[in-house]
Amino acid sequence: MENHNQYAQNKLLEHNKNYTLIHGKQPLVYLKSFGCQQNVSDGEKIKGKLAEIGFGFTDFLERAQVIIYNTCAVRENAEDKVFGYIGDLKHMKENNPELVIGICGCMAQQEHIAQRIKETYRQVDLVFGTFAYNDLYSMLWEVIDNKKRVFNLTENNIDINEDFTQLRDNKVQAFVPIMYGCNNFCTYCIVPYVRGRERSRKPDAVVKEVRDLVNNGYKEITLLGQNVNSYSYGFPELLREINKIGGEFRVRFMSSHPKDASKELIDTIFECDKICNHLHLPLQSGCDRILKEMNRKYTVDDYLEIVDYARNKDPEFSFTTDLIVGFPGETYEEFCMTKDIIKRVKYDNIYSFVYSRRSGTKAAEFEDNISDKQKGLWLRELLLEQRETSSVWLSRFVGREAVVLVEGEGRKGEEYLTGKNEENIIVEFKGSKEFIGKFIRVRITKAMNWALEGELV
Repeated sequence: MENHNQYAQNKLLEHNKNYTLIHGKQPLVYLKSFGCQQNVSDGEKIKGKLAEIGFGFTDFLERAQVIIYNTCAVRENAEDKVFGYIGDLKHMKENNPELVIGICGCMAQQEHIAQRIKETYRQVDLVFGTFAYNDLYSMLWEVIDNKKRVFNLTENNIDINEDFTQLRDNKVQAFVPIMYGCNNFCTYCIVPYVRGRERSRKPDAVVKEVRDLVNNGYKEITLLGQNVNSYSYGFPELLREINKIGGEFRVRFMSSHPKDASKELIDTIFECDKICNHLHLPLQSGCDRILKEMNRKYTVDDYLEIVDYARNKDPEFSFTTDLIVGFPGETYEEFCMTKDIIKRVKYDNIYSFVYSRRSGTKAAEFEDNISDKQKGLWLRELLLEQRETSSVWLSRFVGREAVVLVEGEGRKGEEYLTGKNEENIIVEFKGSKEFIGKFIRVRITKAMNWALEGELV
C-alpha cells in the first residue's frame, strides 16, 4: 500500500500542477470538521496531507474542487446535519461532475451510514473512516483518475503514524493528541466502535511535538484523548515532562474519565506551573443506578472524592463537566440527583446534552420511556440550576487579576478583546488588537453566569 500511496501522491502532485498551469490558480479544498477537538485535529492532518500535494483551501463551497466533511457520530443531530449538507451538494455535483465530494471521520466509520450514503447519496465519491487517513492519496487518486466511488472502512487498531504534517488554522492554540480510541464502552457511547481500542503515542513523540509548537510561538497546548488518564506510559509523568519545556506557554488536557482520575493527577496539576488549574471531569449523572446502567465504573462518592481532594488543596479549584439528561429509564428523582451535584461541586461550566440513541451501543437496546418534550424540560431545568450556581460561583474572580491568553475580538465590538483565564473561563475587556496571541493581565470587574469582564492592568 505504501508504494501505491507514493505513486498516487506523485500523480496527484502532477495533476494539481497541471490544474494550476491551466487555470492560473491552485485547486481548492473545502474541509469542514464537526464535533470534538480530536476531529478538529484530524481535520488539520487531512489538510496537511492535501497541502503537500498542491491543494489550497477555501471557506466557500462554490470555489472548491474537493469538498470534505469530517464528521462526528456522538449525537444524532450531528449526523442529521451532515446528511442535510450532503443533500445540498447534489445540484453542485450535477453542474460540475468533476467536483469530488468526500465524507470521513466517525460517522463514516459506521457501516450502516456508509451503506446509506452509497445507496442514497450518489453525489458522494469518497467515504473513509477514522483508520484510513494514511490511504488518503490512493483513495483520492482512484476517484479522480478512474472516476470510481471509494468506500474505505478498514480498521487498524495498532499503527500510529507520526509523520503527519498538520496544517493548523490557529497559530496560537494547538491540539496535540496523545492517544486514540477507548476501552471503556459506556453503554450510550459510539466512540469505541468508530475510534477503536486505545493506542498511545510514545512520550518522546508527544514532548517533541509540544516543544516544536512552543518554539514556533504557540501559547496554549491542549492534550487530547478519549480518556487521557488511560495514557499507556503514565499521564502524570507525561505532564511533568512537558512542564520542563522552556518558554511561555500553558497546557490543558481533555477528557479525564473519573474512574482513572487519580490523586497523583491532582498533585501533578498543582506541582506543575504550566499545567492549568482546571479539570474537565465528566460526571454524566449524579445517580449511582444510572451510572451503573451507563457502565461508567465509578460511583458518585468516588467522583466526589477526587473533587474534595482537589478542593482541600485549593477550595476554588476549577471543575467543568459533561451531563446527560434523560438516559433510558431515568426518573425525575434520579435527574434531581444530578442537579444536586451541580450545587455540591459548583462547576465553572457544564456541557449538558439530551440522551441521543446511538445504533450499535448497548443503551440503544434499553427501553426509553421518556418523551423528547420531557427531556427538553429537564435540560432546561438543569441549565437554570447551573446558571444560578455559576453566577454566584464565578463572582470569586471579581477584584482579582487574571492572566488571559487573548484569542481575538470580543462580542461587544472592535474595541473589545476576548480570551480565557487559566480556569478556561471567557474574559472580555477593552484593548488593542496588538494583544491578540499574547498573555496579558486583566483585573476582573464583573462576573456573569458564563463569562467574566475586566480591564487591563
